[in-house]
Amino acid sequence: MSAVYDTRRQSIALSIVVPIFNEEEALPALAERLRPILDGCGEPYEVLAVDDGSTDRTPRLLEDLRTAWDQLRIVTLRRNSGHQAALTAGLHRSRGAYVISIDADLQDPPEVIPDMLTLARADGLDIVYGIRVDRSTDTGFKRRTAAVYYWLMRRLAGSFVPAQAGDFRLLSRPVVETLKTLPDQQQIYRLLIPSLGFPSGRITYQRAERVAGTTKYPVHKMVLLAFDSITSFSAAPLRLATAMGAFSLVVCLAFLVWALTVYATGRTLPGWTSLIITVLFFGAVQLFCLGMLGEYVARIYTAVQARPTYGVARDTDEEQQ
Repeated sequence: MSAVYDTRRQSIALSIVVPIFNEEEALPALAERLRPILDGCGEPYEVLAVDDGSTDRTPRLLEDLRTAWDQLRIVTLRRNSGHQAALTAGLHRSRGAYVISIDADLQDPPEVIPDMLTLARADGLDIVYGIRVDRSTDTGFKRRTAAVYYWLMRRLAGSFVPAQAGDFRLLSRPVVETLKTLPDQQQIYRLLIPSLGFPSGRITYQRAERVAGTTKYPVHKMVLLAFDSITSFSAAPLRLATAMGAFSLVVCLAFLVWALTVYATGRTLPGWTSLIITVLFFGAVQLFCLGMLGEYVARIYTAVQARPTYGVARDTDEEQQ
């Protein structure tokens, strides 16, 4: 590491956090576009590449890039812990007065980073969200499911959740320090950060196609993200279970009145079909309610265990000290 950068390490103005998992094809393009932008800002900076347990050539490529890029810092996790956990590791270890998170696939353009920094300083903002105003490069299915996700989150978690804002954002040091005080659990930052109430602004951009490689968010991970978002920030599923229980009670009373009426008039029927339908209906409702309760109990259990969501095997910055 150069002597010039050693003197700047103590007063880093900007940290860039990049969660990475099996991005060997995208890394060269990322470095080619990101480094000139950061060098052109004229600010002391660091780039935290958080390797989330990659199994391809990503670790080797990161080492190669670091030999010619003093500001590149590699944080290696012990195992694949997930995108949000890797993001947490980067945020917690960052040192900049401002921290910007961005994915390695370059769908979110690094060219707007200087604009984010300028807006935050000019307006005294602690958060600047990257807002996707044009997602024409995404598939129709992804656009529709994303629209449903943000609509649902704004309805359940609150209107403070910005629509079409992913994990491309700027955070000030006070916001990062606040996040570090929260329990070490799997966080959904696109909901958690807006809920903190810090002054915020927005930068709009057009979402590009992935520069290389394949998406790390297939359909099943998108579904899990939506489910985690709902159960982490809303008690709506429990209320839904209560509502279904109340509805079931009404249906049950109606069946009771019908059964007594049939018995009183002497028009009893074998009733096999109605019996099966009733048993299946109430069984399904009970299992659904138990499942919802189980999800929340599981989160309480995880919180009580207080196990870390990630483990850091290596931080090249610590090796230089």
